[in-house]
Amino acid sequence: MSAIDEQVGDGNERPFLSARQVATYGCFDGPPSVEDLERFFFLDDADRVLLAKRRGDGNRLGFALQLTTVRYLGTFLDDPIDVPSVVVDVLATQLGIADASCVKTYVERANTKWEHRRETIVADGWREFADVREDLTAWIDHRAWTTGAGPKVIFQGVLAWLLARQVLLPAVRELERLVARVVRLSHVRLWTTLAAMVSARQAGLLLDLVEVPAGRRVSPLERLRQGPVDRSPRCACSCPPWW
Repeated sequence: MSAIDEQVGDGNERPFLSARQVATYGCFDGPPSVEDLERFFFLDDADRVLLAKRRGDGNRLGFALQLTTVRYLGTFLDDPIDVPSVVVDVLATQLGIADASCVKTYVERANTKWEHRRETIVADGWREFADVREDLTAWIDHRAWTTGAGPKVIFQGVLAWLLARQVLLPAVRELERLVARVVRLSHVRLWTTLAAMVSARQAGLLLDLVEVPAGRRVSPLERLRQGPVDRSPRCACSCPPWW
């Protein structure tokens, strides 16, 4: 466990992901773009050698789905053939399989998908989340400290970080809690550091900005946020507003 993890602890953090984000985590959120199809679902020579060892078109196509899906999503699907039809068609075309519906036979034997997952992890060099948790924690902390960004923004960066390093995605709530905890701690440290740099006189001036004076409806800060107001009378002609 990293020093940051020890400081943050495992307290309950407020969830920040929407229901839709949770539902689409580690899943296809519609068909991939043409660019993504070319980048993640292209079978190179090494892939073809690996796939050539499979018996039957259904097995070859199913294995190809698992091999490319994890590269795109960063995780395996519970149902490996639950993918957009365009993905199946693109892979079937590359493998010279005329009838892509043969992939339905891939899930008939439960152990097959697990065996192929293990082969894929070894062949592509995928790593478990626990192996990089400390490095990721440090990255999140640095990102929150230097940008001041909130957990929603940083969460998207975390997904890209994991995929670029070929790390299998953990459970969505586990990753959400980690991001929330580290970002909170980093922001508290940032605010504490900034507060220590403010003199007593500066602190008093800042407080005066947020307090509503007697007889007023808004604070000076709120008035400053509204910007200047043009109270000059306008002529009745068609002059432009700056005239």
